[in-house]
Amino acid sequence: MEYVAVLVPSLVVGLLFWFAMKSIFNADKSERQAEARAQAEADAKAAGHGPVSNN
Repeated sequence: MEYVAVLVPSLVVGLLFWFAMKSIFNADKSERQAEARAQAEADAKAAGHGPVSNN
């Protein structure tokens, strides 16, 4: 039973680190996708395929 008491803190810290890294990578992926969509829309507008207001 003492082995469990020794290993549990390391496992908990490892799981916390894993969840933190997973959330960081998911946020980065979502940000990259949003940036790509915004860039594609800007490119489409610049090419004249979208509504462009040149006032």
